[in-house]
Amino acid sequence: MARMTGREYVESLKELELEVYYMGRKITRVTDELMFMPHINTAAMTYELACDPEYAEIMTATSHLSGETINRFTHIHHSIDDLVKKIRMMRLLGQKTGTCFQRCVGLDALNALYTTTYDLDQERGTQYHRNFKKFLSHVQSKDLMSAGAMTDPRGDRSFRPSEQKSPYAYLKITNRNQDGIIVNGAKAHITGAINSHEIIVLPTRAMGEDDREFAVSFATPVNTRGIKYIFSRQTNDSRRLESPLDSGNPKYAIVGGEAVILFKDVFIPWERVFMAGEAEFCASLVETFAGNHRANYGGCKVGLADVVIGASHWIADAHGVAKASHIVDKLTDMIAMAETCWSCSLSCSYEGHQTPSGSYSINPMLANVTKLNITKLAYEWMRVAHDIAGGKIITLPSEKDLDMPELGDIIRECFSGRDGVDVDDIFKMLRLIENMSVGAGLPEAMHGAGSPAAQKIMIARRSGIDRKRVYAETIAGIRPDQLFESIVGMNEAEYWKKTRDRIKNQQ
Repeated sequence: MARMTGREYVESLKELELEVYYMGRKITRVTDELMFMPHINTAAMTYELACDPEYAEIMTATSHLSGETINRFTHIHHSIDDLVKKIRMMRLLGQKTGTCFQRCVGLDALNALYTTTYDLDQERGTQYHRNFKKFLSHVQSKDLMSAGAMTDPRGDRSFRPSEQKSPYAYLKITNRNQDGIIVNGAKAHITGAINSHEIIVLPTRAMGEDDREFAVSFATPVNTRGIKYIFSRQTNDSRRLESPLDSGNPKYAIVGGEAVILFKDVFIPWERVFMAGEAEFCASLVETFAGNHRANYGGCKVGLADVVIGASHWIADAHGVAKASHIVDKLTDMIAMAETCWSCSLSCSYEGHQTPSGSYSINPMLANVTKLNITKLAYEWMRVAHDIAGGKIITLPSEKDLDMPELGDIIRECFSGRDGVDVDDIFKMLRLIENMSVGAGLPEAMHGAGSPAAQKIMIARRSGIDRKRVYAETIAGIRPDQLFESIVGMNEAEYWKKTRDRIKNQQ
């Protein structure tokens, strides 16, 4: 069973001819475009680490289909240990790249579909689970990168999918025949789309009876006829084409290279269809995917926090203040916030459960708490990084000014730190902090895997508030407390009557 190295992954992309648009230009081979290369390098890290014996325990797994060793990004979780190692993998890759490594959406799509297609077949007698397992075997055997495509543009959100005026608001089935389905529409904000091998489409929300043609899930190669990609802009993205020093993270860039995917009369054969009109299963599929995906954020974002904390300490040290009490206090706050989120991810993994399909899934309540914490605490530890780094992270001169003979030495004198620290290294570290804490990473922490409102809905739904009321009523004596009555050997009314008599006799 093949496992690609990072370099082999990059080479595999050269074989694909796509229709990609960026800044008004059409690009057919993604490896020819310098703007795309940092995102490709980041995804390549998920392959490279899986081939390194030092990281094999975390980055690889044993396929339950073939028994072969595979990249964990193509694995279906079959134990609590799998769930925990997935989170450890996320943190490791965040530490190695300082950005979004793109493959977790596809991994979570694989696991959500494995569970949901099984349930669907059991209830409806369909063949979707068989279709999916065949596709999964293909992905595992060739070590393919899959981009999970869930989010639709959604148009006027006061309208349901079937009520929308724009044909691109939601992806839908527009025709069916004995060979397959035809789909039209769009998916938006799709991480790693242009440098994947496969696109896995899922519905973006619960669907009603009138929305059945929008209840669709399938997989298709990225170079399928009728698919176009529009690569999204990011904060300071063009800096990577100006100079490595100004980019901040020139090797791996900002977030995940998101793209809009347009589908125009795209044919999908039945063997690659995993849902086609079963609207009543959309809610469970979306919820399963979202829970799996939200669990990741205490891993990947904490890996990024590790990098920012290290950078903040480095820059304080370069300026001679690393041992100052206020710096130590701020760094400690950053660490505590990050480890809180890490604890959340671990807890929702350790509290996971087996599904009827035999696969394992996280605790959905704790997964939503994990992501909700990230939407707040990631902003807070980045705010502290700004405090430590100072205003220079957004006011430094460019590398082009440093290269000017009449200015370069003066600029270096202005921004030098303590003796022994290269001022160019100070520039690099400040730019890295800027890249990670000012750029597109924070909105991604907010809205990736759903906005805070989505997490709060799920937390409220699973809060067990009625059960909590029972706890309070039992302790307060509004409800009978059978355990207490067993301890004291009588009912509460009798116990309190005797207690009042004892108090009266003691006075």
